[in-house]
Amino acid sequence: MRPLASAGIVVAVMTDSCRLMKLLALVLLLSSSAGFAGEARIVAARVECPGSCTFAVTLEHNDQGWDHYANQWDVVTLDGRLLGSRVLYHPHENEQPFTRSLSGVMIPADIRQVKIRARDSVHGYSQDEFVVDIPR
Repeated sequence: MRPLASAGIVVAVMTDSCRLMKLLALVLLLSSSAGFAGEARIVAARVECPGSCTFAVTLEHNDQGWDHYANQWDVVTLDGRLLGSRVLYHPHENEQPFTRSLSGVMIPADIRQVKIRARDSVHGYSQDEFVVDIPR
């Protein structure tokens, strides 16, 4: 038995073990509730406008309890002006996707389309937005 070779093997095993531990830590971090749920996604939206408008928006999000859930959606003009917001006050872990409505949204006469944007309690606003035509 040669001590030098033996020491080299121990060093190699320790290096591989350290790499394995770092990889395991990364996997655990990415699979935690904050990394797993992702952003809120708008599945569908419809609008009815006899006077003021009523929006019905369907969201999908892998709600993870009170620490990470879809907590709001907004109606905004194409240039980003806020016209209305629906706040979601609790997680919908057992109801996915889910639809909520917002009534009484006043849309200026010159606006033909609006965007719906969704947010969650960890990531903020999703990058995806949903464009809806305003019936006139």
